[in-house]
Amino acid sequence: MHKRKNYLFAGSDAGGERAAAIYSLIGTAKLNGLDPEAYLRHVIGRIAEHPVNRVDELLPWKVELKVLAPEQKAA
Repeated sequence: MHKRKNYLFAGSDAGGERAAAIYSLIGTAKLNGLDPEAYLRHVIGRIAEHPVNRVDELLPWKVELKVLAPEQKAA
């Protein structure tokens, strides 16, 4: 897998850390049976008005958005 080397060219250490965080959210959404795009749309649409002390409610395993990941739809 050559993706690991791509982080060397993220532009900066902070850019690499942000990319890793996004990939982690996408992977965690998939592991929890969510469509990553639908999950990110859900979170991005709500995070600005969501109370900071309840941000854990937006984590993939707590979101009530039950959209199957694309590979699960085919099964």
